[in-house]
Amino acid sequence: MSDGEDNVAAAGDYVDQFVRKAVADLDFDSALGQRCPMRILVAHNFYKQSGGEDQCMADEVAMLKSFGHEVTQYCISNEALDTMSVPQKAARTIWSRPVVRELRSLFRSVRPQLAHFHNTFPLISPAAYYAARAENVAVVQTLHNFRLHCPNALFFREGQVCEKCLGKPLAWPGIVHKCYRGDPIASIGVASMVAAHRLLGTWQSSVNVYIALTEFSRRKFVEGGLPADKIMVKPNFAYPDPGLGTGLGGYAVYVGRLSSEKGINTLLEAWQLLEPGPTLKIAGDGPLARTVQEAATQNSSIQYLGPIPHRAIYDLIGEAAFLVVPSGCYELFPRVIIEAFSKGTPVIGSKLGAMVETIEDGLTGLHFSPGDAEDLAAKVRLLWTDRDRLVQMRRAARRTFEARYTAPMNHQLLMRIYDQAVPRSRKTGPIRVSV
Repeated sequence: MSDGEDNVAAAGDYVDQFVRKAVADLDFDSALGQRCPMRILVAHNFYKQSGGEDQCMADEVAMLKSFGHEVTQYCISNEALDTMSVPQKAARTIWSRPVVRELRSLFRSVRPQLAHFHNTFPLISPAAYYAARAENVAVVQTLHNFRLHCPNALFFREGQVCEKCLGKPLAWPGIVHKCYRGDPIASIGVASMVAAHRLLGTWQSSVNVYIALTEFSRRKFVEGGLPADKIMVKPNFAYPDPGLGTGLGGYAVYVGRLSSEKGINTLLEAWQLLEPGPTLKIAGDGPLARTVQEAATQNSSIQYLGPIPHRAIYDLIGEAAFLVVPSGCYELFPRVIIEAFSKGTPVIGSKLGAMVETIEDGLTGLHFSPGDAEDLAAKVRLLWTDRDRLVQMRRAARRTFEARYTAPMNHQLLMRIYDQAVPRSRKTGPIRVSV
């Protein structure tokens, strides 16, 4: 089997205004019987360390299949980078010839109506859009991070929000500050990929519809230069529905990557201020894992669980009194918030970016000032000591999940997006692409 073949994996009171409009605009019932199933190709570049993007893609594929759609997966792993030279990595990041060949062959075989891309960085590359256009296949791209406007994809540098590259033809500040993994060569590679495809007009003309996860991120993408009329909003969701938790575990919980942008230092400092306070259980892994371990040895109120299986996360969150999301970066849509709401668990989160939009202060959780450990500690005390409020928030959190973040609701929104993308593709017709 060739290397190329190895790369192919066949593997509501609280309804937001955009959700109301989306459902009102639908001309079909939520039951699949009211429309024909689609043939969809889903493409994704897996990271070496599995994360939220990988899980979102997997859940979306499972959801589409459950509604009767025919889904073919094309997946590549970043493990392949280990065998490549620096020039090979750079070339593949900007224009992957092997992917163009593989995808064109797959499109001809499967004949999908639409290709839905999740992560294309670095090995799939934006060349994949051109392969789809050459075979007259509509293109949808979910924007899981800010890579198109920021080399490190986070808008975060040196402990604070940074937008210096937003809207620039070349993200030279990101190169100067070595924003991609602290590597100047790699930072040049990422910035060059985005700039090259800006010059080619890829971001403007080769994607039929972009999916932003929140209105906040949509505004940032438009500010950075993506076409506003091509960006639609569809949030993350939880599938299958894990069901309501009890919230009786007697602890608070953090689940996620242990890194600076996630606000781990703020979280640990807040628990120092709370001592004695509620037990904090921390699940995850990352560069600050040792810092968390040390904090747990010094503070009996902190328990470090390490990385745990995905299904166990639901149980952990469902028994918690509340979840804490202390991120110092904007985030696009922390999946863990939806997981918490599905279990009826309120969330204390930074008043920043996506958290402002997804956590309704005083209803499904509380906001605190980003990076302010004292304010976080105060909000933890407030919620921990007010049992009646906790009970009310649990009901509101679950109700919000049922209104906004279930698979049937997400399927409706996704079909509306697909119904926009396919006619747009037909209007432009196929293009010629030279491998």
